[in-house]
Amino acid sequence: MSGAKRRSFYNYYEKVCLVKLQPMSSRIKALFYYITARLLLAPIMLWAIATVVFLLMRATPGDPIDAILGPRAPEEVKVALREQVGLTGSIFSQYWQYLQDLSRFNLGKSISTREQTVWQIIKNFFPATAELAMYALIVALVVGLTVGIVAALRPNTKWDVGGRLFGIITYSLPLFWVGMILQLVFSVQLGWLPIGTRFPASAEPPVKILGLYTIDALINGDWQSLWTSIQYLILPATSLGIVISGIFERIVRVNLRQTLQSDYVEAAKARGINSTSILFNHALKNAMIPVITILGLTLASMLGGAVLTEVTFSWPGLANRLFEAISGRDYPVVQGIVVFFAIIVTIASILVDIVNAWIDPRIRY
Repeated sequence: MSGAKRRSFYNYYEKVCLVKLQPMSSRIKALFYYITARLLLAPIMLWAIATVVFLLMRATPGDPIDAILGPRAPEEVKVALREQVGLTGSIFSQYWQYLQDLSRFNLGKSISTREQTVWQIIKNFFPATAELAMYALIVALVVGLTVGIVAALRPNTKWDVGGRLFGIITYSLPLFWVGMILQLVFSVQLGWLPIGTRFPASAEPPVKILGLYTIDALINGDWQSLWTSIQYLILPATSLGIVISGIFERIVRVNLRQTLQSDYVEAAKARGINSTSILFNHALKNAMIPVITILGLTLASMLGGAVLTEVTFSWPGLANRLFEAISGRDYPVVQGIVVFFAIIVTIASILVDIVNAWIDPRIRY
């Protein structure tokens, strides 16, 4: 080992050791202050999102009352329904009432169904979206990490070029187009998988526990329902996961390549450490830190992509219900679902920060 590499090697481990020797209480204290600040800023962010959605819905052409009753309905009926759903008065009075309801965690009632609250809609439809997002994330991680690692281990080869093309193409593919192609090939042409929805109408879904069909069937030991649920999940989860996987591929390939070229990896090679041990115990562990960081942002992209996926596959999830509410000018449902998604993204971002600080002691807040 050359003198320069030896000094770089010792400097690196000296820094790591110094970080680890620092009092744990100071790290926990700094993380506590950071999380507290994020929690205090979260209501401001949610208020901004709720305000933007409120204004955009009212700036969109079309009257929700006309969308429900039709333009030829009697005027007195329209006025009565408008008063019933709280669309009377100025926009400022409506906005003030909306903020008051949000402060009480009251998301309102659906205009189209009249009696169904937004919380009931979220309770009924969110499990389907959560199940789709969960399996799509698994597909994205498995495919993206595999392609990224293979490309990083074989730089400047056809594997590396293929990994780059995979990342660029999958990231730029229209999600609805991917879903339609998969349906045409595997459902229409080959007949291997069902073409849409979540469960066949002629069969009873698993006994509800969590609302996640695969987990409920597994808990109940209902293997037939489990296999049926998986069959209906394969195409939508694969289409959404493949598009998202390009993000993970690009991050892993770039960071793993930089890590493999670092001085401490060269020093480990000079000490005769097995290449597999270097990859999994040193290089890959550090290269995975940005992947964990990007998970929070990926969740936001996945919730947005779930709208297109659920509409394409007629998946009865919350994102599909959001699309229907937008089409029907159902203001309370749109506002409530968007705020609910914003809360999920906010919580996920804070959890990602905590996990990052836990696995990487060099992070400072």
